[in-house]
Amino acid sequence: MRKTIVAPGLLAVSLLALSARAAAPADPAPVVAAERAFAARASVAGIGPSFLESMTDEAIVFSPDPLLARAVYGARPPGKTPREGGPLLNWWPNFVGVARSGDLGFTTGPATINGKPLNIFYFTVWARQPDGGWKWLFDGGANADNAAAPGPDAAPAVMPPGDPTPLAPAAAMDQVRAAEMALAARARTDAAAAVKAVLAADAHVQGSGAAPSTTPAAVDRELATRARSIAFGPLGGGASKAGDLAWTYGDARWETGRGHYVRIWQRRAGKWALVFDQIIAVEKPA
Repeated sequence: MRKTIVAPGLLAVSLLALSARAAAPADPAPVVAAERAFAARASVAGIGPSFLESMTDEAIVFSPDPLLARAVYGARPPGKTPREGGPLLNWWPNFVGVARSGDLGFTTGPATINGKPLNIFYFTVWARQPDGGWKWLFDGGANADNAAAPGPDAAPAVMPPGDPTPLAPAAAMDQVRAAEMALAARARTDAAAAVKAVLAADAHVQGSGAAPSTTPAAVDRELATRARSIAFGPLGGGASKAGDLAWTYGDARWETGRGHYVRIWQRRAGKWALVFDQIIAVEKPA
């Protein structure tokens, strides 16, 4: 068997280079570009076709409960495109994050319909594909006042990079599930305290219909609108290859209603922090 001998100095340099690449945070620009391209495609092809083109096969939506997005959109007639008189739906990111491994990201921001504000803040979870492109794993949104939201030309706020220490995705999800179980247990008696115990200082919290909260004071006001006792039931999600970012979704039930939550967790200094938390209520039948 032929052996290849590597000089110790060269090996050390190579290892340092690999370590530097692993520790360097990924650029969120491709995630922003994917979201903007998704919206641009909707203005040409229409809502249904653009959503079908941009999703993964395992993507989910709440309709009103979690369903495979391809089945939901595939069952709908394509409808008219904006050029044919159909609705012109537009949206853009004002908050974005991406894993250090550059394979998992998210965006959230306001939306308009035919140029008028649509009182909703969308939230999309993105996964990088084998060909280097991006497709979404989840797309949804909660009612929110977006009158004061930054316009489409504004640069989105960027989530800071997470813990550079690699962690296997399976181990990351085990830790996130444990964090979700602890949050759920506490939320049965004090939902606001349960969320705040793991909430990052720069977290975004949504769901009440008010403008998305991005400051600690606004977060307190948002959490105060929720029921004191909420029963959370995790249903799914996934982690990045670097094990620094994860998304989760599940059921949320309270005394007067029910809905679903979507969250983004980021590992910071060895601990998991909640950087995005959204509850989407299921409206009661009229």
